[in-house]
Amino acid sequence: MRHDEPRVPELFSWEFASNPYLTYAQMRETEPVRWTRLPSGVDAWLVTRYDLARQALADSRLSKNPDHHMTRTSGEPAHAKGKTGIPGERKAELMTHLLNIDPPDHTRLRRLVSKAFTPRRVAEFAPRVQELTDDLIDRFAARGSADLIHDFAFPLPIYAICDLLGVPREDQDDFRDWAGMMIRHGGGPRGGVARSVKKMRGYLAELIHRKREALTPAPVPGEDLISGLIRASDHGEHLTENEAAAMAFILLFAGFETTVNLIGNGTYALLTHPGQRHRLQDSLAAGDRALLETGVEELLRYDGPVELATWRFATRPLSIGGQDIAAGDPVLVVLAAADRDPERFTEPDTLDLSRRDNQHLGYGHGIHYCLGAPLARLEGQTALATLLTRLPDLRLAVEAEELRWRGGLIMRGLRTLPVEFTPVER
Repeated sequence: MRHDEPRVPELFSWEFASNPYLTYAQMRETEPVRWTRLPSGVDAWLVTRYDLARQALADSRLSKNPDHHMTRTSGEPAHAKGKTGIPGERKAELMTHLLNIDPPDHTRLRRLVSKAFTPRRVAEFAPRVQELTDDLIDRFAARGSADLIHDFAFPLPIYAICDLLGVPREDQDDFRDWAGMMIRHGGGPRGGVARSVKKMRGYLAELIHRKREALTPAPVPGEDLISGLIRASDHGEHLTENEAAAMAFILLFAGFETTVNLIGNGTYALLTHPGQRHRLQDSLAAGDRALLETGVEELLRYDGPVELATWRFATRPLSIGGQDIAAGDPVLVVLAAADRDPERFTEPDTLDLSRRDNQHLGYGHGIHYCLGAPLARLEGQTALATLLTRLPDLRLAVEAEELRWRGGLIMRGLRTLPVEFTPVER
């Protein structure tokens, strides 16, 4: 290595967490499909090249069902040990959700829930997202400083998805606490995630029962998602209570942390690329939202909220990129690496908010493409546009090197994002 070349961080080190892209670039070039021991002790294949990642995401031989996971040493199922998936989901009977199932059950459940995320439904929800965004900024605008993760990026998607699900306002702070425990990963008390999952499961069972008792004979305009799921289960779609609870749970779990990281990572990228940030502010001031729309897609590609796609398991032997994958092997597609692949993207390490050719994999690909992507895009666009408009001189309150990224395998996000700005009275 020449003296002027940056040192490539070791995979999964703390240095790597701050900037994984040099390591992923090396893996793409030398070993794009690599058998790797993960920090949890589980062995898995990591896929880093864009073409191979896109292929793997759509390959029906790679199952989402963790029962297909077999360890090479014992040949026994590994999921029950809690090494993959969401801690506590099996004990809480929350396994039957979209991240853990294959067709035909996946097709049936996705069809039921997709009604909540149509472009029309998301557009109808836009005023509420704007209201939540302004309310959260109002709470800290006069201070002249904030932690944009704790004060803004975290509560916004929690309250939004709670509204969509139909969680009463008086209960939403409980959801915020449970979600906060989940997002800390290893940063909270031992077993905290599993306990939060259990509490959330108990609450959802009670809420589903209450909503079933209050259900009207016919749907009402703007009916919440949980009521819609109950109605489907009561009209021949065969949705069990466990399925309804699991669907509500995963929509909350998957629907908030991705958006927290989209807003946090996106704001950080803009603050550290002032030329691009000023372009966007000028565009918004002129009443043009085109750069905002392409810009959010670029932020998803450049430093997206999901570093690795969720777990997949080979149902039978197959080959990816010349590597032989055994039946039962876990496969993890590294979205962050694929979306910086120079074979697919021109100058992939450059942030360009006006990038047009941008078929990034930030929300996946194939039948498991993120169901909530339209809502996440709405929240991301609304949050960033409102922040930059209402707090035009927003700036980092610490050096970029002082920021810490959360440890974890799937998601990529900042622990905190301290900022300063000129105080603004309401």
